[in-house]
Amino acid sequence: MQGDERTVLTHGLWAIPLIPNVRIPAEAILGAGYVTGIPRLGVPALVETDASLGVSYIANLRKDGATALPSATAMGSTWNPDLIRRGNAMIAGEARAKGFNVLLGGGINLMRDPRNGRTFEYFGEDPLHSGLLGGAAIDGVQSQHVLSTVKHFALNAQETGRHAVDGKLADDAFRMSDLLAFEIAIDRGQPGSVMCAYNRVNGAPACGSDYLLNRVLKQDWRYPGFVMSDWGAVGALDFAFAGLDQQSGAQIDKKIFFGVPLAEAAARDPAYAARVADMNRRILRSVYAVGLDTHPPVKADIDFAANAGVARSVADEGIVLLRNSNALLPLSKDVRSIAVIGGYADAGVLSGGGSTQVQPLGGPSVSLPMGGEGPLAKYNNQTYHGTAPLAAIRVLAPNAKVTFHDGRYAAEAVAAAKTADVTIVFATQWMAEGADVPDLSLPGGQDALIAAVTNANPKTIVVLETGGPVLMPWLERTGAVLEAWYGGVRGGDAIAATLFGDTNPSGRLPVTFPASLDQLPRPALPYAGMIDRDFAVGTAAGTRYPIDYDIEGADVGYRWFARKNATPLFPFGFGLSYTQFQSSPMKVTGGAQPKATVTIRNTGTRAGSDVAQLYLVSTPAGRTLRLAGFTKVAVQPGTAANVTVQIEPRILAESKGGRWTMPAGRYGFALGRSATDLGPVVTVSLPARQWR
Repeated sequence: MQGDERTVLTHGLWAIPLIPNVRIPAEAILGAGYVTGIPRLGVPALVETDASLGVSYIANLRKDGATALPSATAMGSTWNPDLIRRGNAMIAGEARAKGFNVLLGGGINLMRDPRNGRTFEYFGEDPLHSGLLGGAAIDGVQSQHVLSTVKHFALNAQETGRHAVDGKLADDAFRMSDLLAFEIAIDRGQPGSVMCAYNRVNGAPACGSDYLLNRVLKQDWRYPGFVMSDWGAVGALDFAFAGLDQQSGAQIDKKIFFGVPLAEAAARDPAYAARVADMNRRILRSVYAVGLDTHPPVKADIDFAANAGVARSVADEGIVLLRNSNALLPLSKDVRSIAVIGGYADAGVLSGGGSTQVQPLGGPSVSLPMGGEGPLAKYNNQTYHGTAPLAAIRVLAPNAKVTFHDGRYAAEAVAAAKTADVTIVFATQWMAEGADVPDLSLPGGQDALIAAVTNANPKTIVVLETGGPVLMPWLERTGAVLEAWYGGVRGGDAIAATLFGDTNPSGRLPVTFPASLDQLPRPALPYAGMIDRDFAVGTAAGTRYPIDYDIEGADVGYRWFARKNATPLFPFGFGLSYTQFQSSPMKVTGGAQPKATVTIRNTGTRAGSDVAQLYLVSTPAGRTLRLAGFTKVAVQPGTAANVTVQIEPRILAESKGGRWTMPAGRYGFALGRSATDLGPVVTVSLPARQWR
């Protein structure tokens, strides 16, 4: 590289025409970002797009569409890494066909608070589960020669005031929870880049944290790739010394620190010169490792029908059956009358808002302005897309009288429910980047609507389209409850197929549903008045807002509930089926790679899939509860499948000063239907180990 080339790759712009005084190069593609290449050296430009649910819509500035996968919580509910790998390879293929070579996906932050506005972008609350699925997603993207990130590093557990919140968490607890999810995902997926977060961590901005970027990521984990900032997350030139390699969307920071200022610093200071050399080596290493130079993207037609089939597979496996009183589901296709109520079920399925927003060809079927001012306000529209559940229900019940009522008036909905054989209420909870939801109620009076309808007709099914957990004060009066999350481009078809039994639900919850806010480590949402929906403008300065994550430490989600001996509404790992499964006595073997083996038999009359969830329940130090491994398996009725569950050694160990320490002794394991429904404990002797 010549002198003027050494800061070309170290910064990029936000490639949308909404920021004043930003000139977008003609060769760029409207999207999340653009980093100029170095043609003289054959170094390709980095053409970046959001995100992990599909190629983002960016308010239709490109005048195109893409295939929307279901939300990451739906992906997490599949417990199927191979399916997640396939879905993300599909997204990357569409990105390449649009001219992009970087996908800003791989979101794996743990759900420390279910009110987090980006809950729907993350896989769940467990580090092993999120790490394995996140690694599969990254691997799927990069199999198409599209560079993937993993994000948001780290402790990005709240959106409200995210530029100013300061997460406090001790090192060992951090490494056994949020950081472990990243470590496993990086091990499995080998992402070209890690994207640091907006929030502060133990006092330092995440993108300027020597602890996170240098000590943990690059030294302890020996990560060879590069760290890119989130858009608008760089506050100073010295973030480079903290381990940041690339300033993304630099025009929306206070200054393009990693351009001229970095070049001037490198010219006068050998330490900066060495750092610039390392920044370039890391970026180039990932460019070549993923094959961006030898496999450039080529714009091409997209087979949207085939890709929609992939999205449908994810939606099918991601739906979770939470309640099925008196075997109300599956519905008979000979049902005479069905009242469908609410949720814009006549138009499409809900999707989450923000930078990850995806829309199919033709745009949204419903777009509701959510307020706000300025050019970015339209990013926050609440949108529905994909297939309409109402139409799909009519296809599967062709002889039924199917009516739709929008649910605005409870009296109208009650009257319809009283005269119908079955009532299906679609309830929605919209979440979006930039702000948390204030509580876990269903907004817009939907809880009252459901209570009124269930009183009128006990054969009422509630279909939830939510970003994360919600409270259900009406639960005991319902006939059945489906958690369908945000279902993607074929979500309506998947819901109908599950309602009528064409699909046997196999989803298992990736998050705990609390029975009340009082069960959470922080019942009151910290700094709930700090509303900042302008999700990509500016970095916080001055005031810091601490959040004490040491309250729960490494005991996130179901581990916190176990510690407090609290009974959730629905536990992590829970999910019903239209068939029944029985497990043989489990065997656990030790050695360098411990594993469990079990035979799962389908004793019902329908084909179905079960998830063998293996939990660590005791160590030589005493009782504990940690997911140690899992395997999903499809089993035909009357047959059995032999299942092997690999045990992740880091789940058996404790972090002590940055090293994993595992004492010799007896370790207890149990197979679970969920984190609260465990089978007999099997113990095995394991030798002592210590490693970094």
